[in-house]
Amino acid sequence: MTLDLIPSGVEIIDNPVQESFRELTLKYGPASMKTSYGNILKLTRNKARKAEYTYIVTDEQGDGLFSSKTITPEKAQKYILQAREYMKNLGKIIKIDRYVGIGERAVGVTWFYDPESANIGAMQQVLAFPRSAVEDAESLKKPFKPVFNLVFLAGFPAKGMPGDQAIFFDIEKYVTYVMGPDYFGESKKGMLRMLNEYVYQKGGLVLHAGAKIVQMKDKKISVAVMGLSGTGKTTTTFSKQGEYSRPIQDDMISLWPDGTFSITENGCFAKTYGLTEATEPVIYRGTLSPGAWVENVFPDEKGEFDFSKDVLKPEEVSRLKKMLVESGADPEKVQKYISGEVKAQEVIDEYMTPADGWDFVVWTQNGRSIIPMKDIENAADFTDLPPLKSLGILNRDEGSDAATPGIVLFSSSEQTAGYFMLGETSKTSAAGKDRGKTRSPFTQPFFPRSHKLQADRFRDLSSSFEGMQSWMMNTGYIGGDGKDVENNKALKVKISHSSAMIEALFEEKIAWKKDPDFGYLIADVENPINAWLLERVPQEILNPVLFFEKQGRIKEYEEWVARMKDERRAFLKKYMVEDNIVEAVCG
Repeated sequence: MTLDLIPSGVEIIDNPVQESFRELTLKYGPASMKTSYGNILKLTRNKARKAEYTYIVTDEQGDGLFSSKTITPEKAQKYILQAREYMKNLGKIIKIDRYVGIGERAVGVTWFYDPESANIGAMQQVLAFPRSAVEDAESLKKPFKPVFNLVFLAGFPAKGMPGDQAIFFDIEKYVTYVMGPDYFGESKKGMLRMLNEYVYQKGGLVLHAGAKIVQMKDKKISVAVMGLSGTGKTTTTFSKQGEYSRPIQDDMISLWPDGTFSITENGCFAKTYGLTEATEPVIYRGTLSPGAWVENVFPDEKGEFDFSKDVLKPEEVSRLKKMLVESGADPEKVQKYISGEVKAQEVIDEYMTPADGWDFVVWTQNGRSIIPMKDIENAADFTDLPPLKSLGILNRDEGSDAATPGIVLFSSSEQTAGYFMLGETSKTSAAGKDRGKTRSPFTQPFFPRSHKLQADRFRDLSSSFEGMQSWMMNTGYIGGDGKDVENNKALKVKISHSSAMIEALFEEKIAWKKDPDFGYLIADVENPINAWLLERVPQEILNPVLFFEKQGRIKEYEEWVARMKDERRAFLKKYMVEDNIVEAVCG
């Protein structure tokens, strides 16, 4: 791959302002519209990131060296040359020069986008820090010198690659090509994948974590919240606990050997499904602001958002036909649904999972919005961040065997490292087709090298963060799923429950006891100190064995304990995690 990224003769639209991006999006972006709020909505072909289309460009070979598939520079170059021809024929490319992070550890990045990707460029511009926030007056007069480069071409399909899409990361040169996808997450994660490698090579570790400032007893601390997509990381980060709570970061932070942390983004990329002003006021109001950029949220006939849309009526499909077809729906199937020839109940199951080719009938749950930090109420001052003293992981447990306690305090650094390495949750997806339990080391699908390196680095760094409070919270269910809750066969961990648990945790108001099966600490529901918490959270959420006992399902719980220990041991052994960490989790 070459650093001569854009062919000569191509017009560069250099660092356009947001209003210009809006004009470019409405002119060149398919399936785009201006909403009644004045912001821009885009329906995308891809409804989520496609990790299976990601490749590390390298000559290094060998199992376990990298977390993604690899491709040789020679094979990658074939597609790069085709992409250059595509750019020549287009005749214009959008360019953005900005920073990931702020302060001494900020990293310069140049992004390039084809006009079809204008909305993605706008979203990336919102999240990145301007040069003026990082450089002094003299530096601003000089040409920008990026460390990373990313080229995003939504209009160029990588014909011959799986799905006709490809994300190539040249790990030596810090260059990423995104060819074919039209989903913003591939721009955001393309940059963050490069950051993971860069920070690791400098002795640090990037965590897939939101961050906030909270008041703990008589002092302010920074708190980091790790979690895979759909676990409630953004919700937890931007919700208020106690007397003082200020959001810092939505998605990624970096830990450093000197016991400090640094931030990455100047806004948030929030999931919007089920969004209400009552439960998530900051994200709700930010998504409705004129400066927001929105993906895959249902627009009603007034151009207003419905954040809980599921099955579409034929007349709604008819109204949105052009946008649906432009975002990938089969025109013939769309017409059959509009005419009534095919009905919803014929192509979706009891979980509202659509049959292949009929995804447009059920609106995606992966709606997203980009909100600039300036529109986030009560945001933290990035120049005055207190030490990181609390680090947690979210596990959205779901299914008949969902038995993760509502809140858990880890009892040792080895146990912390083990559970962070597991990165457990239940899968969520755009069309509801990818369900079940999953594990992703450190909830971090963007670390390009062997995931074992994350466990080793975290072990090395943990001694730098003295007095760290490490915990896990279940943001899903106990004993079932949403349908089971309707039939009184399961409990939902509500946002109000999560807020109460995390507030009690931060203020150190929980009396703990050792869980007899896993050795971590859980809330002691018999201790009167926990009366405040029990008024807000059912005891069966705090200690799920009580729920299974009441339901006459204790055998299911015992089987879950045995199975989880076996699965966790096998997972950790697969990554050659040290025995003392394995035993702290599974012993």
